[in-house]
Amino acid sequence: MDTKLRARGLEILAFPCNQFGGQEPGTSEEILAFVAKFGVTFPLFEKADVNGDDTQEVYKFLKAHLPGDITWNFAKFLVDCHGQPVKRYDPKTAPFDLEDDILALLG
Repeated sequence: MDTKLRARGLEILAFPCNQFGGQEPGTSEEILAFVAKFGVTFPLFEKADVNGDDTQEVYKFLKAHLPGDITWNFAKFLVDCHGQPVKRYDPKTAPFDLEDDILALLG
């Protein structure tokens, strides 16, 4: 998705989290090395909490607009070019299932 739509304005931001079954136990460097194997070139931020008392500010903002706790890794939020959250997707939603919504926003 990133390589396909980046030139049209898509920006993917990834926020690793270890709150779900300990699936992100590594350091930031270890996580970056792991995702590099898959050709990931979009920004990968520091590992942070997405729920609870220590929720990262970006997730406080997203959940204020599209309420509810994050239930598992790979929850996705679609944000427009003005920074407004538009839609929230279940962790089980495949990235390419967002394509129509993304294309509609990109125009």
